[in-house]
Amino acid sequence: TPAPPASSSPAMAETDDTQAPPLGYAVAQLHGVYILSQTERGLVVVDMHAAHERITYERMKQQVHGDGQALGRLQTQPLLVPVSIAASAREVETAENERATFERLGVELDVAGPETLLVRQVPVLLGNADVEALIHDMLGDLERFGRSDRLEVHINELLSSMACHGSVRANRRLTVPEMNALLRDMERTERSGQCNHGRPTWTEMSMHELDKLFLRGQ
Repeated sequence: TPAPPASSSPAMAETDDTQAPPLGYAVAQLHGVYILSQTERGLVVVDMHAAHERITYERMKQQVHGDGQALGRLQTQPLLVPVSIAASAREVETAENERATFERLGVELDVAGPETLLVRQVPVLLGNADVEALIHDMLGDLERFGRSDRLEVHINELLSSMACHGSVRANRRLTVPEMNALLRDMERTERSGQCNHGRPTWTEMSMHELDKLFLRGQ
């Protein structure tokens, strides 16, 4: 049974010490893609990349939209060594025109030559991202969305695209504590039942459903 759409429901409530958390406790990782978790009802399977992408996206939205009255900025992290990126003349022009947008989104980007960009800092939430791929995608999105004064209309689309670069990748081995930390983050995050593209991030099978698969009690 797929997880219920989370777009219309709040984050899962915190539980007390005597009650197991809604998404249970991790017992294994499958093919570097799925987390298997034991719950009071049965088994939960989590798409770890999709779940982490949603968590990253929601945190970025909270930072960038500020307190609802003032616009916020993504928290930044300077790179130990600036990253030089080969870019087209059009991308360099976009980088120059959208400097304020990049700053608001936590990226310090300088033009280092006719076809070269230099990245000095990135958002904290994307600290492990492939910087070159991130910047090229951001430039492509900003070219597609048009002028800076239209950014607010598309800001969440841009953040969603950026969040893809900050989520854990498939085939990355996670420890049990890391898997449980992801489960707890999901329980605290609004709309965590769906990824940014509308697909479910987790599904559950009850013990009754599992028993039926193996004809137990029949």
